[in-house]
Amino acid sequence: MGGAMARTLVRAGWTVLGYDPDPAQVAAAAAAGVLGVDDRTALAGRADHVVLSLPGAAQVRATVPALLAAAAPPRVIVDTTTSDPDTTRAVAAEAARRGVGYLDAPVSGGRAGAESGTLGAFVGGTPEAVAAAGPALEALTGGRAVHVGDSGAGNVAKLLNNAMCAAHLALTGEAVAAARSYGLAPDRLIAALNTASGRSAVTEVNYPRWILTESFDSGFPVRLMSRDVALCLDVLSRTGSAPGVLGAAGHVWAEAARELAPGTDFNAVAELAARLSAAGGTATPAAEPR
Repeated sequence: MGGAMARTLVRAGWTVLGYDPDPAQVAAAAAAGVLGVDDRTALAGRADHVVLSLPGAAQVRATVPALLAAAAPPRVIVDTTTSDPDTTRAVAAEAARRGVGYLDAPVSGGRAGAESGTLGAFVGGTPEAVAAAGPALEALTGGRAVHVGDSGAGNVAKLLNNAMCAAHLALTGEAVAAARSYGLAPDRLIAALNTASGRSAVTEVNYPRWILTESFDSGFPVRLMSRDVALCLDVLSRTGSAPGVLGAAGHVWAEAARELAPGTDFNAVAELAARLSAAGGTATPAAEPR
């Protein structure tokens, strides 16, 4: 995702510096016009805007202090990582003490959206930081970035989005299995649902593109979606919430984390949900966030 976003910024006319711990990723980005650097701290001294795309909260906690400690820190940091909102609030407060704007702006849209500059972004932070990052966000999203609230709000919204998508996948998998037991062809059911109120992004995009075709190559693995679902439920539990429907979806995704290889495409969970439904439901409570 980070490489695709960097290429999009280059095409939009930005001078882009890039760092990745994997030299092969830096080399691939360089072929598209990204100027590679050997150390992440080099970004701070040479760029007003820093865009992060990291695996998770642990990497955010390790990276942001190094950027802020530079002699010339960036003007604004746009963190597109799907992370823990508590981590976001902590690093945003530290950034503010250094006079640096910080946005949590986790994205949705996958590799295709990153390459085409049409990602959705859930943005949390101050209005001043949003204004400072506006041109970069526009290049990455084509106007599809939505400022949802203060620091941490972007990650809350993104986690809810992913948990809802995860629930839709499980629910649609069960519906397709039920329809098949009555002799309905899955493709005809999906086509019918997409004319009616039961449709969702899962029926409109995931099923036609990745599930019915059996390509399962969206680029988003089970390990990341199961992590996001578990983190969402953990974040909600901190407010005393005990969601029933999302909790049930969490059980399915915990089972997916146990049964499926970590790199399996997340859309395969629709088939797992169908099998669990046919077996009478064998999923157990959601795993603790990893």
